Amino acid sequence: MPLPPHPGVGFKPDHYAQILRAPGAVRFIEVHAENYMGAGGAPHAMLDRLHADHALSVHGVGLSIGGAGPLDRDHLARLKTLLARHRPESFSEHLAWSSHGAAWLNDLLPLPYTDQTLETICTHVDQVQTALGTRMLLENPATYLTFPESTWSETDFLRQIARRTGCGLLLDVNNVFVSATNHGFDARAYLSAFPLDQVAEIHLAGHEVEALPEGPLLIDSHSRPVADPVWSLYAWAVSRTGPLPTLIEWDNDLPDWPVLRAEAGRAETILHGVSHDRAL
Repeated sequence: MPLPPHPGVGFKPDHYAQILRAPGAVRFIEVHAENYMGAGGAPHAMLDRLHADHALSVHGVGLSIGGAGPLDRDHLARLKTLLARHRPESFSEHLAWSSHGAAWLNDLLPLPYTDQTLETICTHVDQVQTALGTRMLLENPATYLTFPESTWSETDFLRQIARRTGCGLLLDVNNVFVSATNHGFDARAYLSAFPLDQVAEIHLAGHEVEALPEGPLLIDSHSRPVADPVWSLYAWAVSRTGPLPTLIEWDNDLPDWPVLRAEAGRAETILHGVSHDRAL
């Protein structure tokens, strides 16, 4: 079954007891795959308990889908074991790379959008979906530089990956706003060109602003409330897609549960408005 078209939150153990006391506050939870690749213990026990009341999304950060080299077979095997154990409703990864040979760079790094990169990523997505036996979602990145070698727009590049592999897309609206501000393009125009018909999940998060002499640099920090311009872009996007599962990401400077729940509540209000408008 797919994720429900309602808000979810990135699960942090600090909020475990409060989520259990009010399971209806959010409809799904999302975890980073790499945090649950151990053999057992409290993390898996908490995830089992939460999955009894909530849909589950597993979000990978370590496959290095965009890497030039082959996928890490051991990492993919651990991921397969994790998904077989918890049977999540969704699995997603990033349009990025994070490893080169034996070196692990612990970041989500950007790619040139070329024919060669497209072939590599499509091969990797096919391998992942075959190994896991499930359709995956691929997330658009937040970027801080671009490549003169690129011959594809990011939106067309993602469209081609989805068309060739059958994967779905995860639309991170904050990433769109961050990249648009950093590179000086129009975020609404980007969304207009995005293959919205392939989107199965949306992410929302906060960002930091670093003042530089040449202008502000936005950092996708996941450490603040969702900014008002991002909420506006989100409302515009779901008015065209209809209600979609929407995750509130908050990974750093973690707030108290009521603050995170209020962010999810704001997303629910927007989704409810879209449902109401479509019913009229």
